[in-house]
Amino acid sequence: MRNVSEVIEQYLKQVLHQSPDGIIEIQRNELADKFQCVPSQINYVISTRFTLEKGYIVESKRGGGGYIRIQKVQLHSHGSILDFVSRTIGGQIDQASSEGIVYQLEEAKLITAREANMMKAALSREVLALKLPLRDEVRAAILRAMLIAILSK
Repeated sequence: MRNVSEVIEQYLKQVLHQSPDGIIEIQRNELADKFQCVPSQINYVISTRFTLEKGYIVESKRGGGGYIRIQKVQLHSHGSILDFVSRTIGGQIDQASSEGIVYQLEEAKLITAREANMMKAALSREVLALKLPLRDEVRAAILRAMLIAILSK
């Protein structure tokens, strides 16, 4: 049986998928009532599973009429993909963020499962046995090089 976080994540992804413009606006309290959970559970799901590295832009407006807007980043061409990756990676990247980018590209069918597994293995902290911040700098350079090689077909 799936936990509440997974159910909420799948629900939000389904609603996003059905949205014609790839954007949804939700009210945290209403969603918490729907899933019979505390509003902080909604925050947890959104902050951990709807990140830029995973291909989402999240905006929130607080207050009485507040909402949370979730937008799926659309990667239409290899140029926009490489631009997105360059902006996301920057000069250094941690393991979780690099895995998020790899996950997003695999989910969008831009890389194969085999390519994703090889990339995750090469970017792991066990393989990059360097001290921080050098490890994150090397990881960023390797990830950028791998993606340019794969996506510049």
